[in-house]
Amino acid sequence: MASQRYTYGEDPSQFADLYLPEGDRRAGAVITIHGGFWRSRYTCELGVPLAEDLAARGFTCWNLEYRRVGNGGGWPETFEDIAAGIDLLSVAAGEHSLNLTTTTALGHSAGGHLAVWAAGRTSLPGSAPGAGSVAVPLTGVVSQSGVLNLRRAREERLGDGAVADFLGEPREDNYRLADPMTAIPLPVPVLALHGAEDDTVPLSQSKSYVNAALTAGATAELVIIPGDHFAMITPGTSAWQLVVDAVVRLA
Repeated sequence: MASQRYTYGEDPSQFADLYLPEGDRRAGAVITIHGGFWRSRYTCELGVPLAEDLAARGFTCWNLEYRRVGNGGGWPETFEDIAAGIDLLSVAAGEHSLNLTTTTALGHSAGGHLAVWAAGRTSLPGSAPGAGSVAVPLTGVVSQSGVLNLRRAREERLGDGAVADFLGEPREDNYRLADPMTAIPLPVPVLALHGAEDDTVPLSQSKSYVNAALTAGATAELVIIPGDHFAMITPGTSAWQLVVDAVVRLA
């Protein structure tokens, strides 16, 4: 399936690929954000099968790339990229008359972290990366085994110390502003899907986030689905079908 590339900066990783349905379009758009513990060896190629499958189902898809640890990413660059990359969708919307009534972020693993973080941009202080005017506000998030509790992930050294590699040592407000837990309650619903056999990101990451969000009065739901960490990003699996169902719920 053909896609159209848009760039939001001069770095080779500052781009997003637009996938348009060949037939009737559903209203809204899905923004796919790949995982890989924020490390540069993992790219948006992970999101291509997802975007292609969703586009074949009528969804407009925006497969987002960003700078990662090892190629200029980390704090604050990755967060600036996610904000700019999502907002760039407004340009594509103007060119293709896209209906952005709903904009659902679909993020896997570290991409789940970035998707939930992006949903809280409107409440960031003015000096924070990603703060300011939001051209494309998110209306919902589907997190696929997301890393949603950075403090716990750092303590447990998930991904062989991936959080410390990503954010460095705690300084000023970097951990507070980066952690989805501290942005609770969000103004949009979060569906946190988690693989029952996931041994890469523990269930406690999604469970602790959803419990805190519900306690704070936010709209959030934990959905345990079959399969491991990667079944949910593999079209054709029962886990992927449940991801699609979640996307449809928020569309």
